[in-house]
Amino acid sequence: MAITGTHALVYTTEPDAVRTIFREVFGFDHVDAGEGWLIFGLPPAEVGVHPGGGPAFEAGVRHELSFMCDDLDATVAELRAKGIEFRDEPTDRGFGIVTTMALPGGLDVLLYQPRHETAI
Repeated sequence: MAITGTHALVYTTEPDAVRTIFREVFGFDHVDAGEGWLIFGLPPAEVGVHPGGGPAFEAGVRHELSFMCDDLDATVAELRAKGIEFRDEPTDRGFGIVTTMALPGGLDVLLYQPRHETAI
């Protein structure tokens, strides 16, 4: 099979601010695809397939972006010190300890310390 990677998109009304966070706060390597369109390399990834249903699904939500870390408390403290805001305090959801980063332009990204076995 010829699938060689995953390309994810996030939508925000403040793309330059989010690009700055991805580049300067998260430290993701990037290339310029032209005219300032930065494409970021991500850490190793995995994808889960969940059943649809419920209010989010009915509202058209079909994808979710989450970042994983090894130590949520330390990562949240480091990101807060760099100016990242969080919508909530870390919460145990069974599959992991979870919080939501509030990035510019209404972009919410889940950050969690998994308790499940990962594929990476």
